[in-house]
Order: sequence, then C-alpha cells, then structure tokens
Amino acid sequence: MRVNRILLSSALVVVALVLQVSVLARLHLPGAVPDLLLLTVLGLAMVYGHVGGALVGFGAGLLADLAPPADHAAGRYALVLCVIGYLAGLVKPENGRLKSATGPMVVVVAAAIGSTLLYAGVGALVGDTAARHVGLMSLLFTAALYDLLLAPFVVPGVMFLARRADNDPLDEASSPSRKASDITSGWISAGTGLKLGGQRGGLGGLKARSRTRTARVGRIKGVKRL
Repeated sequence: MRVNRILLSSALVVVALVLQVSVLARLHLPGAVPDLLLLTVLGLAMVYGHVGGALVGFGAGLLADLAPPADHAAGRYALVLCVIGYLAGLVKPENGRLKSATGPMVVVVAAAIGSTLLYAGVGALVGDTAARHVGLMSLLFTAALYDLLLAPFVVPGVMFLARRADNDPLDEASSPSRKASDITSGWISAGTGLKLGGQRGGLGGLKARSRTRTARVGRIKGVKRL
C-alpha cells in the first residue's frame, strides 16, 4: 500500500475505534453495538479494492482485539474484518465513484450480518458461547439496523477522503521519471542553450538546419564542377 493510504487508513481506524469504545459502546443500546470500525473498513475497501480492504481490515481488527476493554482472543476480530474487507473490496466501482446508494447499503447490511455470524462462528470454535445467551437473531437484526442507520454518515465521508488522498501525492505529472527528464532537459538547456523536444531550437530544428547546410554545400560543389 502507498504511504498516503497507510497514513489515512491508520488515522481513520484509530478515530473510529476511539469513538466506538468511548461513545457507542456506552450507549447501552439493546442487542449489538453500532460497529463504526466495520463501516470505516467498508468505506476504505470500496476505494482500495480487495487487497487493500483485506489489509486494512486485518489491521483494524487486530487493533480492536488488543485495545481495552476487549475480552476475547486476539486475532478473532482481525480475521473477521480481514474477510469482510476482502469481500467488500470485490465490489469496488470501476471508476471509484458510486452511481447510487443502493449498492453500498446492501454491502453494509451483508457485512453487518456476515461479520456477526463469522464472529459468533469463530467464537464457537474457541469456546465462546456469549452469542447464544444474548440471542443470535437479535444480534443479527440490531447489528444490521444500527449499521444501516449509521452508514450514510460514515461510508461516503470515508470514501471521499480515501479518493482524495489517493489521487493527490503520487500523480503521473510529479512522478520520479517525469521529474528526472525535466531536470535533465533543464541541465542541457542551461549548459548549451538548447531546448529539447518539439520547441524552437530543439533537436528537430538542429536536424533541419544540418540538412539545409548539406543541400547548400552540394549546390556549391555542383556549380564549381561546371
């Protein structure tokens, strides 16, 4: 991943995790907790693609596993968000822009339900049966509802920031090869007074002048022979 992607993703993930732990988790809503971290991963995955989404999801999930007050095995949520980020990245728009809000909303609902099921399934494998006591159907319904209500305020903003940061620093006009060619032509112009390319005094002009001089010399020689 590019440096600007890493910096932006890290900042958004940290902010989302802090808000989720310090604000959303303390609302004590019935059922599940609104997953702001999941929505952030979805927004980034739909801009960066499946590989970037998987990497961002794994890093965000691992940070959530290690951050207090996490009481589950480390790596559990990292696996969940890694899979969700990869799958969400597969529906990335070709031009990076969304034509309607229907697609992202479907992705949010599917991700909320899928992450809850996957988290509960991994928990069952490691002996965590908390989902059974709360009620799996209640968790699925509330997780999809909360995330769907929160998504319009999170996903578009995350995608906008990701697209803007992704297009600014590493532009083709400022690429190293372009800069190197500009610097080289600048050195040649400063040392010889010549300008490269199709400008006046360029290599094309030198070739035309040499041809004109050759033709003149040929004409002069022909006159002398006569």
